[in-house]
Amino acid sequence: MIRKGRAAERPSSGKDICKRGMVKKAKKEKTGEAMEERELPVKEQGLDGAERIEELMRKLEEKEREAAENYDRYVRVAADLENYRKRAAREKADCIKYGQENLIRDILPMVDSLGRAMEHACNSSDFEAFREGLKLVRNQLTCCLEKHGVEAIDAAGKDFDPNFHEAMLQVESTEHKNNEVVEEFEKGYLLNGRLLRPAKVSVCRCPAPRDEILKMNEESSTG
Repeated sequence: MIRKGRAAERPSSGKDICKRGMVKKAKKEKTGEAMEERELPVKEQGLDGAERIEELMRKLEEKEREAAENYDRYVRVAADLENYRKRAAREKADCIKYGQENLIRDILPMVDSLGRAMEHACNSSDFEAFREGLKLVRNQLTCCLEKHGVEAIDAAGKDFDPNFHEAMLQVESTEHKNNEVVEEFEKGYLLNGRLLRPAKVSVCRCPAPRDEILKMNEESSTG
């Protein structure tokens, strides 16, 4: 009887063996090609990554060089600013210390003139000449003050102005109008338009009429 089941394996012929070998070889070749295809993008990616790193390193070096240049520029500017501050402070101190140099230089000729006037007064009895010499010195001093912005305040005969005048007393007078400067005791001065010293003056106060005085006396007596 013939038993059912797996058929008995027939011995492989040489032709089958050769065919299987060729199939295996073809599979290996395909597998190798696939591996090469997979390795190629990886290599390309590796090259791209290296180039990217090289580019980043180059940019980093540029930024570091730029940062160094900016820091050097900052140090120079800070040093220049500090030198400017020191120079400004020194110039300010010199200005305060020698600010009156021009004024003093203009006053010195008047000192010389006074010295010559005193010497002439000691060796001469001509008082009129001495008086004229002092007058010239005074005019020279006035011109010097005007040159440096000092201006005298005209007060006599003007209306009293508390911004420029200082009232020392009130004087009753019928020759002047009320609140008018009668006499100037000390001259006032302006420095470039700003008050340097007020003029000390006396101010007129017009006397009350006789009728008003009598009326006031009557009111005070009846009260």
